[in-house]
Amino acid sequence: MEKRKLNFWQIWNMSFGFLGIQFGFALQGGFMSRIFQTLGAEVDDIPGLWIAAPLTGLVVQPIIGYLSDNTWSPKLGRRKPYFLIGAILASITLFIMPHSPALWMAAGLLWVLDSSINISMEPFRALVADKLPESQRSNGFVVQTLIIGIGTWVASNLPWLVNKLGVSNEASAGVVPSSVVVAFSIGAFVFITSIVYTLMTTKEDPPENLEEFLSEKKKSRFIPDLFESLKEMPSTMKKLGLIQFFSWFAFFTMWSLSMPALTEHVFHAAKPDVKEYAQLNTEGDVVKNDKKEAVFLNIEKEQAYKSKDKVYNDAADLVGSSTGVYGLSSMAFALLLSFYTMKNKINRKYIHMASLILGGLGFIYMFYATPSTLMYSFILIGFSWGSILSMPYAMLSSSVNPKKMGMMMGLFNMFIVIPQIIAALGGINFLYKLIGEEHINAMLLAGISLIIAGLCNFFITDKNAISG
Repeated sequence: MEKRKLNFWQIWNMSFGFLGIQFGFALQGGFMSRIFQTLGAEVDDIPGLWIAAPLTGLVVQPIIGYLSDNTWSPKLGRRKPYFLIGAILASITLFIMPHSPALWMAAGLLWVLDSSINISMEPFRALVADKLPESQRSNGFVVQTLIIGIGTWVASNLPWLVNKLGVSNEASAGVVPSSVVVAFSIGAFVFITSIVYTLMTTKEDPPENLEEFLSEKKKSRFIPDLFESLKEMPSTMKKLGLIQFFSWFAFFTMWSLSMPALTEHVFHAAKPDVKEYAQLNTEGDVVKNDKKEAVFLNIEKEQAYKSKDKVYNDAADLVGSSTGVYGLSSMAFALLLSFYTMKNKINRKYIHMASLILGGLGFIYMFYATPSTLMYSFILIGFSWGSILSMPYAMLSSSVNPKKMGMMMGLFNMFIVIPQIIAALGGINFLYKLIGEEHINAMLLAGISLIIAGLCNFFITDKNAISG
């Protein structure tokens, strides 16, 4: 049975929850490395601190996809229960995160946060395919991307904005600045409220044959279904997976190392090492007082540290603000595509290829950027981000069994988390150091990876996937 077409605002309402999801991702991607550095992490150790998040995603995403495929409630629907569970957990974690007293706790909370976001996100992807006919799927994923772009831009600018409104971006050594704390609290509120908005404005359609669905649900078993889905994985999905691998390796590199790389290379404001200014115990750790604040060698050393840390925090706010530009340009990209796909078919393959290559050039330009021109890098990166969030999913949804959409979307995300795991386990540090020791070379690595991803689009040959 052909699904009925939805108007723009119906598609907007069912996708609005992605605003909160992206607030979570943008705060995580833009400022977790800043939190890690504040709590004492060395730059080359930062990718490893992210490892729990993609490892968990490798497990969580297929399970949640499977469960949502086999869920139906007359009141809550199929996908919406998972939106709500993920939103509650993510909002609580966002609120707690910047209050972490130690590095290990921040790393653990990142694991909880990423897992919670994925519980909400994967069913959202499946919802588009559930509710929209084939002719509207490109438009549906593009609208999601539009909302994601808004969320990325606003959330990335939050620490800078609240600082301008009078909230301090300075703090004692080892303490997260108040501007970041407030930004994460706002993110928690936006996450839960945007999800609730979608829950209240969007009604899910029951399975076409409810009796058959309930009968299949009783017979369904996760492990056999998982292996069966792996066997049924279409060729187009595997080829898209190769593109996703290099795409997400690039973006994980950006999220984990852009903050130290850009504050050092573009703003010449590296995070000062508190050990050079503070008293150390016999084990070489910083001595702290009853308030968990560093004890400095003398007043001059304390003032020198605070002065350099202020310069770093100002630079970090500006890097975060510049990073938000990629959300703005992805929003513009999505808006243009949204209007175009309402009435016209597009070549998803070539749009995705061109967008990824442009993003790769944006990463490479960071090496030559100045504080005033850094935004141009992120404008180009935004084109690739907008495409990554829409085109692969539009191509995938045209290639898989609709009864297993959630499971397939979850499995598809293996191609997202596996490159992140490889990157976190040392892949980033090993590869960028082949170029040079400076941290900015990690951004050159990201650019090369994204260009490779773009060229891999030549492998996509399925006409149904390409045209939409």
